[in-house]
Amino acid sequence: MAYDLQPFDESYFDTAPMKYTIDVHIPVAPETAWAEFTRQNTLDWCRALNSVTYTSPAPYGVGTTRSVALAPGVVKMDEYFFLWDEDSETSTYKHGFHGVRANIPGLRKFGEYTEVSPTEHGSRLVWKFAMELGGTGLPPFLSGPIANGAFGTVKTDTVKHFATFHG
Repeated sequence: MAYDLQPFDESYFDTAPMKYTIDVHIPVAPETAWAEFTRQNTLDWCRALNSVTYTSPAPYGVGTTRSVALAPGVVKMDEYFFLWDEDSETSTYKHGFHGVRANIPGLRKFGEYTEVSPTEHGSRLVWKFAMELGGTGLPPFLSGPIANGAFGTVKTDTVKHFATFHG
């Protein structure tokens, strides 16, 4: 059964009741990092995810849709990208989505914002996660530590992936 999620805009990433930010430097050019984040089956380096599949044809932009399954594949969500900005002149890239529907009750809103920008020795990756629970979900004081553990794994896996990236 699928449950509809509520849409939101970019400001929600700063105002959400539950949020997590990964802000790291990675040793690859912004274009290389962006290509990894926007390819079919992206995030395959993250243990917390089973699959990430773009369901819209390339080229991607505002209106792109994607489907994701968390490991081991039980939790699934459909996503809608409301923000997509690629500035090759400044090597700055960003996109943001909100969940459209998920197969778990209690999730009112969920989304991610990803931004890649140049640094002296590679790129800065800012990856924001925002969510809101409602109804039968876990209270924030319980879900916070659980969410932080899951997002910590995503951060560790991402840093490791780009540290050994060769292509």
